Amino acid sequence: QQHHELAQKALSQLSDKPQLIPVHPENGPDWKVCDEKLSTPKPFPQDAALLIYTSGTTGRPKGVIHTHESLLYGGWNTEIAHQLTLEDRTLCVLPLCHINAQVVSVMGSLVSGSGLVIPDRFQASKFWSWIVDEKCTWFSVVPTILSYLMNAEEDEKLISKLGHFRFGRSASAALPPALHKAFESRFGLSIVETMGITETAAPLLSNPLDPTKHKHGSSGIAYGNEVRIADAEGKVVCTGEENEIQVKGRNVMQGYFKNPQATREAFTPDGWYRTGDLGKMDADGYIFITGRLKELIIKGGENIAPREIDDVLYRHSSVLEAAAFPLPDADYGQTVAAAIATRPGEEVTESDLRQLCLEAMGAYRAPSKYFFLDELPKGPSGKIQRLKLTERFTD
Repeated sequence: QQHHELAQKALSQLSDKPQLIPVHPENGPDWKVCDEKLSTPKPFPQDAALLIYTSGTTGRPKGVIHTHESLLYGGWNTEIAHQLTLEDRTLCVLPLCHINAQVVSVMGSLVSGSGLVIPDRFQASKFWSWIVDEKCTWFSVVPTILSYLMNAEEDEKLISKLGHFRFGRSASAALPPALHKAFESRFGLSIVETMGITETAAPLLSNPLDPTKHKHGSSGIAYGNEVRIADAEGKVVCTGEENEIQVKGRNVMQGYFKNPQATREAFTPDGWYRTGDLGKMDADGYIFITGRLKELIIKGGENIAPREIDDVLYRHSSVLEAAAFPLPDADYGQTVAAAIATRPGEEVTESDLRQLCLEAMGAYRAPSKYFFLDELPKGPSGKIQRLKLTERFTD
């Protein structure tokens, strides 16, 4: 014990630190401590570090295994995309059981050396006071939270004190362009649309921080990993063509827990992870998500992406939440339906929405049925669950 402090200082200078075993001057080594230390091997980058479950938006939730390496790369990708520094501080209002909170907010702050503020839970009435009082420079939320903030009364004095704030980040579900523009206009803040999923340790795509380089309706470009649009066999499609969004990088999961078949099916023959999301890439490398493979509405043999219908419905100022989904149809196999939740105290008629959709996309792609709900079903991550809507309204 006499030289323990000196030994600790010496060991702190080594890049590869050996185990330090205490030795008593009379009794020799403490063998119990020796056994404990030597039986606990140092983790390697490829060792499993986290078991986290998907939200189950398109089926039963699957356990995702992430390694120490993939989690760190998820944090680094966040740091790179958002240019995080020691001066930053994030407000984390998403639950820590969600990959967005664990990696974007926590790991992003850890690897960049920046600050992290975690309230007990999200409260729209306290959101801006947390930003101001705790001097937060950014946040990461889901579109539903942006909708709640749009619907809440804000304190103009608090909003006037946001000069230190850099940007807000939206992820985990598609951000409707109408909501995106309305939020930025009302609060005078920049919202960066991104894409992240559990299997890629969250960050996958992001719009650049520079607002002049944002493309509304796009989840952005790749940061820290590679992204392509290709078919199930890995054949890359031409610019502007729709197919599956696939990713490769050190942030990708190790596999699904006790599900080797699902793990095999999740990767292409050349090793790219298949996200199950459909999208297009433009000439600048920006990805536009058009829907989920499992959520496509196939009407009379024609594929209809639900998101394009969602985006039209969100153009109505009284719509708080909207989701298009398929219902069985005797003539076409499937027909298009839509579920809507309106803002409290506001009304919208089926006739209003029907006219809006007919003008925007024509009779064939417009919903034939409309359902008005108090709230749309969502998973733990805030994603609207279209399959539950189909189950609920199928006769």
